[in-house]
Amino acid sequence: MPIDQSKYTTFQQFLLNLLSLLTILPLAPYINRFMPIVQLGQWHIDLFLSILIAFLFTRLLLWVFKPLIIPAFVLVFGILVFNSFTGRYSFTNVLNDYQGMVQGNWGTRDNKQLDILSLYPRKVESYVDKTVRGIREKTNYQDSTVRNFAVTHSLAYFDEYWPKYGKIVRYLSLFKYIRENFKYVNDSQRDEYFATPMETIKNGLGGDCDDHSILMASCLQAIGARTRIVLIRGHAYPELYCGNEEDFETLKQAIALLFNNPPVKELYYHEMKGEYWINLDYSARHPGGRYLNDKVYALIEL
Repeated sequence: MPIDQSKYTTFQQFLLNLLSLLTILPLAPYINRFMPIVQLGQWHIDLFLSILIAFLFTRLLLWVFKPLIIPAFVLVFGILVFNSFTGRYSFTNVLNDYQGMVQGNWGTRDNKQLDILSLYPRKVESYVDKTVRGIREKTNYQDSTVRNFAVTHSLAYFDEYWPKYGKIVRYLSLFKYIRENFKYVNDSQRDEYFATPMETIKNGLGGDCDDHSILMASCLQAIGARTRIVLIRGHAYPELYCGNEEDFETLKQAIALLFNNPPVKELYYHEMKGEYWINLDYSARHPGGRYLNDKVYALIEL
């Protein structure tokens, strides 16, 4: 039996229920950080379940002793205020989580790339063998400089979402850091130069598209990802292996949540025989950006 047997005025009831709502709103996404991914078809419902858990928790407090909602409200908001000064999960994250839920379920469209990769997944059209060989020779994920760079910047962003998404946040953090700091520099007009990832790191993240691809692919592999580089007409870009369809849905949710300013409208990807790969080109501000063209010359899995 509840111990709250006292009577409350209508106004007091209103205030207590308002505090209950204000407790639920930030508490639900905070709980959601520690919940596993829950999908119902293509719907991501883990945040909905977190809202339900937060609602049941506050109703229990009101049922046992209504004034208990007051310290619960103060505690939740106090933690978020404290976190705002320490760089941890705060009010901004709460807002981003709700926006990500809406964007991930209703606002982001998939665009499977229909190109000749579907016919010839390994090598679809003859290309200068020197280019493929040069990229393979310069890719290096075992060097200590590459490993240390990758580990450091895989921790730069999104760490508060590690309990929910695990290694995905490390990959997305590394993408974000490289994408925001890479500076395009042309090669000589006479020669094509392929820089090792160590060179690109030491020169301040400057280079052209193949240097970016080598760097991104090498760094991601240094922290356990599977990558490949796609050569297209006039360009090269790296792709990240997502896994199967379920894994891809989880990655989509993470991208929509963590890269939601502005909201992610479309995600471009390749899929063949149940394997999903997503674009990590610097030409887009988020993973899964639009492909520049579909004239594919070579596919280099590293």
